[in-house]
Amino acid sequence: MFQVNEVIKLEDKLYRVLVTTNTHAVWISLEDQKAFPDLVELSQLEDLLLEEKLTRVDDPFEYIVNLLPEPDSKEATIRNRNYQIIKPLVEDPNFYIKKVRAKHVATILESGEISRPYLYKLIRRYWQRGQVSNTLLPDYRNSGAKGQKRVANDKKLGRPRKIMEGTGALVDEPTEKLFRIIIDKYIFNKQFSIARAHRKFKGLYDNIFPGVPESEKPTKRQLSYFLDREYKSVDKIKAGVSDIIYKKDVRPLHSTATIQALGPGSRYEIDATIADVILVSDHDRNQPVGRPTVYIVIDVFSRLIVGWYIGFENPSYVAAIQSLYLALNDKKHLFKDLEIETDNFSWPTPGLPEAILADRGELIGHQIEGLESSYRVRIENTPPYRGDAKGIVEQRFRTLQAEFKKFTPGEVIGPTVRKRGGKNYWLDGKLTISEFTEIIVSSIVMRNFVDPMSKYDRAKDMPADLPSIPIHLWNWGLQNRTGRLRKANAESVRIALLPRDQASVSAQGICIFGVYYSGPEIVELGWMHRSDKSTRPKKVEVAFDPNFADEIYLFHTVGSRDHWVCRITDLSREFRGQTFWEVWRKQKQIKMQGSKDQLHADKLRKHHETRVEDIISSAIKQTPKQTATNVDRMKGVSHARSDQLAKERELRRPKRPERQQTGKIVHITTPEDSDEYPDFEDELFDGGDS
Repeated sequence: MFQVNEVIKLEDKLYRVLVTTNTHAVWISLEDQKAFPDLVELSQLEDLLLEEKLTRVDDPFEYIVNLLPEPDSKEATIRNRNYQIIKPLVEDPNFYIKKVRAKHVATILESGEISRPYLYKLIRRYWQRGQVSNTLLPDYRNSGAKGQKRVANDKKLGRPRKIMEGTGALVDEPTEKLFRIIIDKYIFNKQFSIARAHRKFKGLYDNIFPGVPESEKPTKRQLSYFLDREYKSVDKIKAGVSDIIYKKDVRPLHSTATIQALGPGSRYEIDATIADVILVSDHDRNQPVGRPTVYIVIDVFSRLIVGWYIGFENPSYVAAIQSLYLALNDKKHLFKDLEIETDNFSWPTPGLPEAILADRGELIGHQIEGLESSYRVRIENTPPYRGDAKGIVEQRFRTLQAEFKKFTPGEVIGPTVRKRGGKNYWLDGKLTISEFTEIIVSSIVMRNFVDPMSKYDRAKDMPADLPSIPIHLWNWGLQNRTGRLRKANAESVRIALLPRDQASVSAQGICIFGVYYSGPEIVELGWMHRSDKSTRPKKVEVAFDPNFADEIYLFHTVGSRDHWVCRITDLSREFRGQTFWEVWRKQKQIKMQGSKDQLHADKLRKHHETRVEDIISSAIKQTPKQTATNVDRMKGVSHARSDQLAKERELRRPKRPERQQTGKIVHITTPEDSDEYPDFEDELFDGGDS
């Protein structure tokens, strides 16, 4: 019933069973320093077990079995020598009999190798700790009281000085308090080195204990020793970085993201990065335009990239929904536009996932909440600054960029200029956005359909011959795991995800951001009729696509996503064919120009108003004091009006030019002396009868 070396507890005392027979057991107390083996009946022990006075407990010396000293080491030599001394005694099956034990003790002492007290100490240790040779190992691990704090009284702890003058400082409780202040404030919070923090400590020490010689102040070594003794390694690691960096990059990982994904579509991760390459304009290759934004939507289970966005939108909700929209759409037209051959692969049927994991700022709003309620898509948001929560998609960014970064002109390498006199990498760019898009999409195809993943954490039920390639994992998951993808109309999902706002309604149409829209449905309802009897509402809810200002989507029924498409009216024709960003930019320019015009107008109006006031003031001054009565003045109105009208007509009558002096006559030929005009009567009437 009882096993050899089993430890039992009786009335708060521990005993070890050394030997068992048919009727008796030999045990020894583990805590009595003068104990010897004692004989006890098994029936008595069984009764104590039934009375719950005796219980089995764990062996407090179980660790001894696992000790493994180096061969020929001092510990091993001492253990082997001591065991050989007590071997005749402990290997005798009747060692528990006092006479037998006394005979062996006498024989051992006759050899003169050991004293009686030390012999008893060894045999007790052997029996109390488990009856194995390792029990005789010296307890060197307790030497020096490792981990225990030394108390300094009147003398400095540690070895005495040999080179530096003085005896050194005594690190007492006030000094330790200053150490903690310096460590917490400078080493942990401000990341100071030990040497720099020690200089700060000496400044504080001088203020608290003035007049202490430099040689008697606590040294840098004492500060370093206090840091190592009082602060654990984990504490120093946590204090060495911010809480955000610790959670993101330093903390231990206890699991893997794939274990939470039961199959394809269980969870999509979405994230954005700013690509490390400078692109140039499509119209002018000498004009850099900056770094593009790359969004990726990836299936956690298979690592299949299902959607993406590549462009110059800043990471935001607008760019995120474009990548989600592509994840739900057929991509054949995209591959055709990029001239990527699709004969060797077939893109899987898209669908909505069970959950989407994204950053907080990108997928927060009533649109996403509507996606949750209508399509049963669970939206999960990561804490701020916790990119490690989306480790799958973060790693994919690195692998995609690694394929082209090192040999691509315009690679972003850190500082703006490599070195003094070096070239600016902003001026090294050669790729356009279309060329960059083709590279990224081609890399996505390779990752999805060709490249095996060497570090994919496979599940237990995955066959060994299943390739660790995303498309194969996707197809295997659809056949062997629970299906999580949901079919949904891509256009309906797109409109459901578009940003929304309240638009005003007037006779000119639906107005949002100063742009007017109309549709046949609202005309039929009479919303645009210029009548007081019109039943148009004051406000309506509309969705708009920031990339296309030509139309908006009016939700006409509360609690429903049924909508009417409203298109831009002639009143806002200047904004046709533009994005809303262009609309907002143009409206801002118009307002800025309007403010400049208003300033100029205010300046001129001031002169105008001053002139008007001067004229009125002058008229008042020139008006004489009236002498006629009001009745006489009113009677003269008709006559005065006639006179004023006559003068007005006279002023409007064209003026006849007065006769002016004739000009001087210049003769072409020399004139005759006579001033009379020539007479041509003879020539005119010659040859007639009369």
